[in-house]
This record gives sequence, structure tokens and C-alpha cells, in this order.
Amino acid sequence: MSDTGPTAPRKTDRWLEPGPTNAQVIYFLYLACFVVGITAIVGVVMAYMNRGKAGGMVETHYTFLIRTFWIGLAYALISAVLIVAAIGVVLMLAVAIWIIARCLIGLQALQRNEPIKNPTSWFLGT
Repeated sequence: MSDTGPTAPRKTDRWLEPGPTNAQVIYFLYLACFVVGITAIVGVVMAYMNRGKAGGMVETHYTFLIRTFWIGLAYALISAVLIVAAIGVVLMLAVAIWIIARCLIGLQALQRNEPIKNPTSWFLGT
């Protein structure tokens, strides 16, 4: 039996570590929730697990991601209740557009290595 020493982490493991790659994965999980709903829950859990560990501009993205989940959930619940009044369908479409817009803004900022300007915003964070 030969001991080759500690194994180096694989390049594919980086997406689990706090940082820009992880935040990007979470944005994609949020976008995938329109096809597979549970991915948003996985994304917010990952954001909570990595918040406070990355530092720098990525922290603004984790705050933005967490708030996107909770505010989006609140908007969706309000829209679901208002479906009885027929306005809920239009509001649900607006919520979907809002989530997609926030994810795209976040992804673009990540690619430019920029923080989210106003991560606690209820609108688009710009």
C-alpha cells in the first residue's frame, strides 16, 4: 500500500466554496426554479451557508440572492392569494420577470467583478 499523500481538490469542487463561482451557481439555480421549483430552495440554503465567508464584493451578491428568494416568495404568495381576483395572474407574471431581471443583473455584475450597488433593495438593486 502506497500513500500518495493528500489529494488535491478537483477543479469542479470550486463551485461549492464561497466566492463568485458559487454565487453564479446560485443565480442559475434561481433561474432553474421555473422548471424545477426546488432548485430555488437549494440556492437559498447555499447562499446562507456561504454568507459571511467570502468577503468583498461577493458578500453583496449573497445578500442580494437571499433577499431575492424571500421577497420573491412573498410577492408570489400575495399573487397566489390575488388569483381569486384575477389580478394575481398578471402579478405572478410580474414576479417571474422581477426574479429573472434580478438574476440577470446579478450575473452581469459578477462577470464584471462588481458588487451589487444596493443589495437590500426591494426592486432591482441598481
